[in-house]
Amino acid sequence: MYHDPAATGPVSIIVNYPGIHAIFSHRISHFLYNRGMRFLPRFISQLSRFFTGIEIHPGAQIGKRLFIDHGMGVVIGETAEIGNDVVMFHQVTLGGTGKEKGKRHPTVHDGAVIAAGAKVLGAITLGHDSKVGANAVVLKNVPPEATVVGIPAKVVRIGGKKVD
Repeated sequence: MYHDPAATGPVSIIVNYPGIHAIFSHRISHFLYNRGMRFLPRFISQLSRFFTGIEIHPGAQIGKRLFIDHGMGVVIGETAEIGNDVVMFHQVTLGGTGKEKGKRHPTVHDGAVIAAGAKVLGAITLGHDSKVGANAVVLKNVPPEATVVGIPAKVVRIGGKKVD
């Protein structure tokens, strides 16, 4: 699990971390969304976006211990699925390409790290413990334990070993 070196204690985290506020709001809106409500969950998500700068659609499925560092500009789409112990930084988008119907947003498996400015687009999968470099544009599946960088993103490491 990621431990932010800037965190000075539990009270500081609860008060000063917008990612915590956004995830808390998402838990409420997701609960209501799953019970067939549509307007109120979207209203809650937009209110949270106004206060935190983080937009999470109420339909997105989020596991335990998601850590959104800084957070401003993060967008998580309706059919996105995020596993446990995932870390993402500011300006990350888990979005669609506009071409899909049904499942149209990424699935992010446990332990993935998505660096600042990365765009992960479409109904693709980031494998467990994968890493996405800053400002990468990911349009294809990423294997477990792989590191991807660039536009479009290419695998440069798997299991810590360089890929040629």
